[in-house]
Amino acid sequence: MSRIDDIELFVRVVKAGGLATAGRQIGLSPSSMTARINALERYYKTRLLNRTTRRISLTDAGESFYHSCLRILEQLEDAEACLQKHQQNLSGRLRITAPSDLGGQYIAPALAEFVRINPEVRPHLHLGDGVVNLIEQGFDLGVRFGNLPDSNLVVRHLADNRRILVAAPAYVQKHGRPASPEDLSQHRCLVLERHGEALNEWRFRDNEGSRRITVTPTLSSNDGSVIRRWALAGAGIACKSVWDVKQDIAASRLVTLLDEHVLGFQHSDNQKTGLQIIYPSRRYLPRQVAAFIEYLRARMDEEGRKLPANLATPAKTP
Repeated sequence: MSRIDDIELFVRVVKAGGLATAGRQIGLSPSSMTARINALERYYKTRLLNRTTRRISLTDAGESFYHSCLRILEQLEDAEACLQKHQQNLSGRLRITAPSDLGGQYIAPALAEFVRINPEVRPHLHLGDGVVNLIEQGFDLGVRFGNLPDSNLVVRHLADNRRILVAAPAYVQKHGRPASPEDLSQHRCLVLERHGEALNEWRFRDNEGSRRITVTPTLSSNDGSVIRRWALAGAGIACKSVWDVKQDIAASRLVTLLDEHVLGFQHSDNQKTGLQIIYPSRRYLPRQVAAFIEYLRARMDEEGRKLPANLATPAKTP
């Protein structure tokens, strides 16, 4: 970590009134926060904070250092703002994390085009369906389905979304269509795994109410793009987000099933499936990060207008 990072962390701790509170704001554990402050005090060879299990207070040296740090950070922000006004070309690092299937189909092409327009930007795209800690793993932004519980991240809506059941025409021709959610027990189901847990409890809602159906996985994977490829190969029925399969549906490679139902997984609200951009809460985003966020939002908005009405609008429920 740079000295500026340590100064920013110290100021955050003082403003938050505690190590644990400040750590929650930036996604670091109490032990990590303690280690960072200890390292800062060792570097300056002086105690900056008096700490108990319940509260912190500034030492005399810490008080002087804190006000000096505030001035340093204000000057740095002014310098960065001035620099950004004079920069014409976007440049620098751009690290993004996104779900595997959605990332491969939408984020990767968008990033390639963005870099073609801005060749001095240095991108890295990490794809995976597990949730990563943006701050600890050094990502500038993430793209995720669903509402996120961590209010310490900036969350911006990217696109509406819902989950649907899909299968290949060949599978439907061979095994038939389920007439109700209960019929899924007689079908081959393709199940996503998350944190080692199979998401095989599928929740349905329609005009008759809501119910949970536990399906038996014929095949399972922690990679959503693998689930989609299995569905395309006719291996079974998959529960997928509309964005993951809309192109396959448009090309008749997949067909939708049980369209009259709103669908969700266990441990999640059926409606909380929207697509979000998340990034660390900070006053000045690097120009290339802010520019890519706006570029991606415009591009996904354009893609969203191509969704057929029956896919874009959730089924009606009581």
